[in-house]
Amino acid sequence: MRYLPLTDADRGAMLARIGASSIDDLFVDVPQEARLSGPIEGLPLHASEMAVEQHMRRLSKKNLAAADAPFFLGAGAYRHHVPATVDHIIQRGEFLTAYTPYQPEIAQGTLQMLFEFQSQVARLYGCAVANASMYDGSTACWEAVAMAGRVTRRKRVVLSGALHPHYAEVVRTMAKFTDDEIADALPSLQGTPDNAGLIARIDEETSCVVVQYPDILGRIPDLAAIVEAAHAKGALLIAVNTEPVALGAIKAPGELGADIVVGEGQAIGVGLQFGGPYLGLFAVRDPKHVRQMPGRLCGETVDAEGKRGFVLTLSTREQHIRREKATSNICTNSGLCALAFSVHMTLLGEEGLRRLASWNHALACKAADRLARVPGVRVLNDSFFNEFTLVIDGDAREIVRKLADDGVLAGVSLGRLYPAEEALKGGLLVAVTETTPEEDIETLASALEGALS
Repeated sequence: MRYLPLTDADRGAMLARIGASSIDDLFVDVPQEARLSGPIEGLPLHASEMAVEQHMRRLSKKNLAAADAPFFLGAGAYRHHVPATVDHIIQRGEFLTAYTPYQPEIAQGTLQMLFEFQSQVARLYGCAVANASMYDGSTACWEAVAMAGRVTRRKRVVLSGALHPHYAEVVRTMAKFTDDEIADALPSLQGTPDNAGLIARIDEETSCVVVQYPDILGRIPDLAAIVEAAHAKGALLIAVNTEPVALGAIKAPGELGADIVVGEGQAIGVGLQFGGPYLGLFAVRDPKHVRQMPGRLCGETVDAEGKRGFVLTLSTREQHIRREKATSNICTNSGLCALAFSVHMTLLGEEGLRRLASWNHALACKAADRLARVPGVRVLNDSFFNEFTLVIDGDAREIVRKLADDGVLAGVSLGRLYPAEEALKGGLLVAVTETTPEEDIETLASALEGALS
């Protein structure tokens, strides 16, 4: 039954009050060709709850879940084992139903959790301060670019060609509203990143340089050299990390001099989840930049009786201060995902993270060695963590589709990420984590041999 609480007389009175002759007048800004003239063809007007459940269950069976096949997808979203403890804790009512603490002093549990989360992110990134999370890695990347513009008062942004193309697209989209000039590039299929080419694009008008670490091809750039070049021109260095487990094995970006470090936290505690919700991480190396950070910042204090307590130290978002003074419009943050990240990170600890990273890297090395022996396949990378690029004969998209039909999720083709770039069509990103059994590596190798023969 449709829920229609208003009568025709009610609707007529409201339309008259706002000066509209009909409801259609409210949609004049929507192009006529985008409007429906009637019910959607083929879609039933109604169905029982049980019938809808059955239909949705049939649709879900068309999916090939990550756990049900040899799985080598990465490119910014990674399959890691999430302990059952994580789900148990985040399902608790006081966490599951928590919302933005508009009266933060009475939300001590939420504030303490976010404070611990911030502490973990800051240490992971090698930075002084982290915020209480962002929506996801790509929007955190843009927020970092916007922050760099506020700090330097410049409008030119240099993007590494090896920045994830989805992150770069978000930056380009948002820059349309800020008049920032975006100097971007494309990756090249070479074993090491083109640091010299990136550095050559930095000038005195550059507000920031954005570098992914490890990059979209799995390579590990020399951040220290890029930091030095950026700082020599008065620009900030933004490091983007899409695989936080890698930081258990390689130096933290903040330790290498990155001014702002952002990334995607999905790999720790959150799971793939068909693409979201995910978790944006954001931290700064120099405390003097704290007031330009987007989102919120939780701090530790003592109350009137000298007892430990937590407060919302900074909240420079549009719901708390004048809109034109806000550093971002982020509202609820990704609190539940931040909690999942924090619980998983607590379970791992520093030693556990390092062991997990070592396990990932060792399996990836075994996979690279085995796949390099497949005729028509070359491993591009001189260095990598748990993800590397294969260069194969022919179009990698066709190979990926063929192997998916055979029940093997072989990786992410560069042709999918860069559909207009003919030079990249032979690239195939392969990710290996602790969830990848060695027999699956052999299955992928055999499947590639068959597909390329």
